[in-house]
Amino acid sequence: MFLETIAEQDATGRVAEIYQAQKSQLGFIMAAAQCFTARPDLLPIYTEFSEKIRAGFSLGVREWRLITLIAAKHVPSTYCSYVYGKQLIADLGSKEAVIAVQRDFRAAGLPDKDVAMLAYAEKVTRDASQVSPADIDQLRVVGFTDRQICDIALCAAFRCFVSRFFDAVGAGPEATFIDSDDAFRTTMTVGRTC
Repeated sequence: MFLETIAEQDATGRVAEIYQAQKSQLGFIMAAAQCFTARPDLLPIYTEFSEKIRAGFSLGVREWRLITLIAAKHVPSTYCSYVYGKQLIADLGSKEAVIAVQRDFRAAGLPDKDVAMLAYAEKVTRDASQVSPADIDQLRVVGFTDRQICDIALCAAFRCFVSRFFDAVGAGPEATFIDSDDAFRTTMTVGRTC
């Protein structure tokens, strides 16, 4: 971490509560949370906003992770790629399947609906000003509702914001997210080397 942040033993109030909840869930406090405490007022705001986005997300956890992986690739964010790549192993069935999606989701054997979703997320991440009504129409054709399209855009744009912030302040992946498989780790390394 490049900035001075609040250590677990120094946390008080809402920051301490958020730290404790994360430690209870994961066994550790992620740099992704701690980095917001360079300005302590931000962690509670970020946490509430993130939780509300996820709570109202109209697609599944698998879709959230797929969108995030593709957005992280194009930000590029190795941290987020490592975290969501690891989580997707169970969703997709193997490391090889995750690697295939990371390399080229269009040729990874995903259903057409997933490919359309990820193509849109990729466009939002690379240059959202290039999104056109035709992109939205294509999503509707494969069965997405407007609420789901909104959520795809929100998930991709949210990842752009947080991933860039994490890199800007030096937040990096915890050991649990750094895979021992060289091929997997190399493929998931899309930005800063860890």
